[in-house]
Amino acid sequence: MALAKKIDVARQTINLIENDKYNPSLDLCLKLAHELNTDLNTLFWDGDAKDGSKGN
Repeated sequence: MALAKKIDVARQTINLIENDKYNPSLDLCLKLAHELNTDLNTLFWDGDAKDGSKGN
């Protein structure tokens, strides 16, 4: 997986994050957001969620 290689993690790590089975460190979150040209709010939270919970 190209994304995993670019941010120097195993592709399984990306899969676990995508499936909400792993809580990445802040450093990893920032690397993901930077590589995907987005911000943390857009990457991890639904814009409609008012309670701060993760949207699906």
